[in-house]
Amino acid sequence: MQNASERADYPAHWEADIVLRDGGTARIRPITAADADRLVSFYEQVSDESKYYRFFAPYPRLSAKDVHRFTHHDFVDRVGLAVTIGGEFIATVRYDRIDATGRAASAPADEAEVAFLVQDAHQGRGVASALLEHIAAVARERSIRRFAAEVLPANNKMIKVFRDAGYEQKRTFEDGVVRLEFDLEPTDESLAVQRAREQRAEARSAQRLLAPGSVAVIGVGRSPGGVGRAVLQNLVTCGFTGRLYAVNAAFAEDQAALEGGVPAHRSVAEIASDEPVDLAIVAVPAARVPEAVAACGERGVRGLVVLSAGYAESGPEGLVRQRELVRQARSYGMRLIGPNAFGIINTSPDVRLGASLAPAMPRAGRIGLFTQSGAIGIALLAGLTRRGAGLSTFVSAGNRADVSGNDLLQYWYDDPDTDVALMYLESIGNPRKFTRLARRTGTVKPVVVVQGARHSGAAPTGHAVQATRIPHETVSALLRQAGVIRVDTVTELVDAGLLLAGQPLPAGPRIAILGNSESLGLLTYDACLAQGLRPLQPRDLTTAATPDDFRAALTATLADGACDAVVVTAIPWVKESGTMGTPEGEALATALREAAAIAPAKPVAVVQVELGSLAEALSAATRTGPRRVPHPEPDPLPATPAEPLPGTAIPTYPAAERAARALGEAVKYAQWRREAADPGKVPEFDDIDEKGAADRITALLEAAGHPRGLELAHADAHDLLKRYGIDVHPTYPAPDPDEAVRAADALGYPVALKTTAPHLRHRADLGGVRLDLANEEQLRAAYGELTETFGKPEELRPVVQAMVPRGVDTVVRSVIDPAAGAVLSFGLAGAPSELLGDTAHRLVPATDRDAASLIRAIRTAPLLFGWRGSAPVDTRALEELLLRVSRLVDDHPEVVAVALEPVIVAQQGLSVLSASVRLAPPPARTDVGPRTLPTY
Repeated sequence: MQNASERADYPAHWEADIVLRDGGTARIRPITAADADRLVSFYEQVSDESKYYRFFAPYPRLSAKDVHRFTHHDFVDRVGLAVTIGGEFIATVRYDRIDATGRAASAPADEAEVAFLVQDAHQGRGVASALLEHIAAVARERSIRRFAAEVLPANNKMIKVFRDAGYEQKRTFEDGVVRLEFDLEPTDESLAVQRAREQRAEARSAQRLLAPGSVAVIGVGRSPGGVGRAVLQNLVTCGFTGRLYAVNAAFAEDQAALEGGVPAHRSVAEIASDEPVDLAIVAVPAARVPEAVAACGERGVRGLVVLSAGYAESGPEGLVRQRELVRQARSYGMRLIGPNAFGIINTSPDVRLGASLAPAMPRAGRIGLFTQSGAIGIALLAGLTRRGAGLSTFVSAGNRADVSGNDLLQYWYDDPDTDVALMYLESIGNPRKFTRLARRTGTVKPVVVVQGARHSGAAPTGHAVQATRIPHETVSALLRQAGVIRVDTVTELVDAGLLLAGQPLPAGPRIAILGNSESLGLLTYDACLAQGLRPLQPRDLTTAATPDDFRAALTATLADGACDAVVVTAIPWVKESGTMGTPEGEALATALREAAAIAPAKPVAVVQVELGSLAEALSAATRTGPRRVPHPEPDPLPATPAEPLPGTAIPTYPAAERAARALGEAVKYAQWRREAADPGKVPEFDDIDEKGAADRITALLEAAGHPRGLELAHADAHDLLKRYGIDVHPTYPAPDPDEAVRAADALGYPVALKTTAPHLRHRADLGGVRLDLANEEQLRAAYGELTETFGKPEELRPVVQAMVPRGVDTVVRSVIDPAAGAVLSFGLAGAPSELLGDTAHRLVPATDRDAASLIRAIRTAPLLFGWRGSAPVDTRALEELLLRVSRLVDDHPEVVAVALEPVIVAQQGLSVLSASVRLAPPPARTDVGPRTLPTY
């Protein structure tokens, strides 16, 4: 048998960091000949029972022959993977390709026998499940389609690993052994299992950071001042419920404690071995961080928050340090927040974690907050506190080299203390995964995002992610499709968060307006119209209105079925003396809260002018109990507490436009929630030749041999599209008039004559297209006119096509963006899409509901549905075309771009007149395949 160097190079792309069930990390990598000592050491630590289950007989030690066999692989027919922590093996898996008789075989045999061995101390952490995902992905890459495994009946743990994986299985029992056989093609069930495990593991990893039982602050100054000392002081002041340790190598040997009784140690290693350290806050210079991380890893610390700067934000050398920091932390099984982080906060009374540089601990509340910027984090904390909002958790991740917004979405998804997630993002490291997680989280609680640095065209300094090539408007549209409430400023982020955290979702867009200022009411009316809402005629209570008048009016309005939400406007009212005065803010606030409590199903917002006391009083009463228990399925709308507390905070806004914007976002989100309950289906088409298309794509790429791919020739593009049921209208080149006539004879008159020169392509308005040519005479005349007007045939590249039924000219495109993933786009051909940018977008794969909404999302959509008496076109055929393009791109990641232009949609059917397809080696997909942490 050939050795590894002859059969295949070392497959470095199989290496991956993973999160285990308990939130710790480990590394998966191929086993090589250099691992002999590690394998022997690992095997010595496995119990006799586990060895018996692996080999079906007592097997106390590995022979030299065994060690050689288990460490020498060709990475094709024989593959071994190991899970490591701290460089040492904790589990292994191996497959051997076999033939139908069970004997060792080579390709093209497509079955393999698989076996696992997990160190007893690490069983129950989900190690075998993660290994199965990775070895299955490796096997599929090596054209293995089925696994077989023989397991002793008493080995219930391993039988459960296979049973719970979600693959379709065949089980037999013979000679006292259970034989399991299963196909490796992912199923809906296996994908659901994988993502559920991913959610639990990543949520648990975030929870370990946010709810530690003990914290060590490394880099605490010997005297007051400095970052480490400030964080320690904040932890003491906020009343952290766990154990605290101060660490600094410069402490005096006899220094037992700092003020407040916090034990002082010269290193984490000096902390008593029977006192576990869950979290370390690292605040030392970057040059000393590796030493601190190594000490934490050896001590068994479970997570890190690195406040230290001097990493990727400082330049290329810092980026190298940052990557090494992540590798080092993960090698010890630790997750990492930072570097260059601002800190983390958890206001739960069971935790009271204030491990940040924030000047004050925020009040407890229902908002989860994630930022990638310390400065923005300070501003958001201050803004929320000023408006009376409370937080459940806060993470400022700095360079977010490891823990990211995706991890927080996993945590917040089923966190009972969080009702709304607010996120300030400067980059999205894995947009496909982010949109998937945001969509799922959005079905149970709102996700509000403001994206910074969105117009720079590059990732912010310190963020090692790919910059998107598609316009920001497209990214926004895709985020909204995933249910994300995308706002433009941090002020709008706070405004939306206040409304969504304290109020129910509106059932519709009808907004009632009442207050003691006619002018302010009219301003609010206009602001609501600008947000696409349906405001009712404002009700003026006059400036003489009292709190009792407000209570009665709000109670009656909330009971009226004609509205879905209420905006109360308030200005200082007229006293009996006729002068303007300031009302008692608490009295009016109490009146509004009491009225809102009577009819809890509708949101209430207040627009106030020069009534600071009212804003303060309304924000003073904040809910402290859980508002709802999250559930994997969407809650019925409106999502409101069954028994609202009278003290629920009513959000106030100093301008009508801000209140209307927040309400507008709440209305759109509520509509999305209703639609998310039935997202539609990705339809199956009986006439799709997926395998034939895959074979053709492989052949074309191999023939091209270019790493950047190729633009397909027309014939190849048309052939590939036809395999997905997309017929492109025949086109014949016409390099001279005689060829044009022969083409027309083959097609049948009438025909169209077109130029395909780039500057004239699809520009009928410039005269480069001649239609309805009924005979040879007209065709030759048109040919002469084109060449006389625009130049020689070799410059114009004219073609001949048969005429098709008239209709609306449209454009269908799909591209794979390095950051956003596969995107399906639609618009009308010509000026609407090219000049006005009237194009709509959806993520791939698109469902039938996505396709229907896509063609209705453009501003010029009425032209498809009979605008001003014109005949409606066949939108059903158009939706099917969109779905077929989506399937093509989703099934074959090598198809990196498709453009169908124009697509003429007639009253019955449609015609694709021109198509282009670009292929390239498949880009890395971090959203599919086995679970893995991002690599930076």
